[in-house]
Amino acid sequence: MLRLIFGLLLITPTWMTNHARAETLSIESGPRKTHLLELFTSEGCSSCPPAEAWMSSLKDSPGLWRDFVPLAFHVDYWDRLGWRDPFASKAWTARQYEYSERWNSGSVYTPGFVLDGREMQNRILPSAGAETTGTLKISVVAGEKVSASFQSANGESKRLELHVARLGFGLNVHVKAGENSGRKLLHDFVVLSLENAQMVSGKAELRVPRASISQDANSRSALVAWVTEPGQTEPIQAAGGWLL
Repeated sequence: MLRLIFGLLLITPTWMTNHARAETLSIESGPRKTHLLELFTSEGCSSCPPAEAWMSSLKDSPGLWRDFVPLAFHVDYWDRLGWRDPFASKAWTARQYEYSERWNSGSVYTPGFVLDGREMQNRILPSAGAETTGTLKISVVAGEKVSASFQSANGESKRLELHVARLGFGLNVHVKAGENSGRKLLHDFVVLSLENAQMVSGKAELRVPRASISQDANSRSALVAWVTEPGQTEPIQAAGGWLL
């Protein structure tokens, strides 16, 4: 059995578990707000690799999963330059446009960073959250079935939405066209899927399918979850951890 809290992995020997029961991974935030850091990027954008390299460096940060949760959405609007980004999705492009509309900016660009639902102009890690918002707990069974609960710090019970993303790491791509033609790019924190569900009394269940992409021996995956009010983009709380 695996248990992950604040990025620390505790392993219970298999002889102590019920072999008939699928392995369960637990991810839990602290009561203070964990920042949600998003990057909108594309393999068709020549200025994106430095931004992605900066995000990749966060794998070694002691605040990863505890103070902040990063994820990279690959957009598809640069595909028109001749290279189709294999991780791009129209849904991720729509997500960026939604942010643009909320900010009244009228445009989108890459690389573009978003911190807790707000445009982020620099690449400076946010300090640990000072606001106490509540605790988000995630239980993952067999790597796919997710159960979540959120306990508000003030005990308030209201409608919430749960968002769960599967992330890929160590993904290597040899780009053969577009602005990055000839370059070999390495990606981390890549959003491979995103599932959403309404929370009832602070609880929800959903299934996050395994990624269909081919991964090499150096690849890893992680799960990230956050809660928002219905129809809103600013996260109330977030949590994340490695999937093994």
